[in-house]
Amino acid sequence: MKTKSKRVALKEVLKRELKDPEFSFYFQREKAISEIARLVRDARLKAGLTQAQLAQKAQSSQVVIARLESGADRRTPSLDLLERIASALKAKLLVRFDYKNVA
Repeated sequence: MKTKSKRVALKEVLKRELKDPEFSFYFQREKAISEIARLVRDARLKAGLTQAQLAQKAQSSQVVIARLESGADRRTPSLDLLERIASALKAKLLVRFDYKNVA
């Protein structure tokens, strides 16, 4: 006899899991790393630079830029690296606090 599987929406799972402080901490951390990766990649492409060119301008290496852009590196990029990348892209690095999502 087939059992009917219950479908659960991702929103509902996240809503429940985000109540756990440890889960919430790591989820928000991963979300921030992914956002940084996307922003760096988008800015680099907008500037028309390759990873190697950006790395050279930011006094880094192509491997570091690739790792950062992949979002797969679990290390949080340093403010120093992000400032060098911003400078190389002729951009200003902004850091902010967002209180609307804080419990």
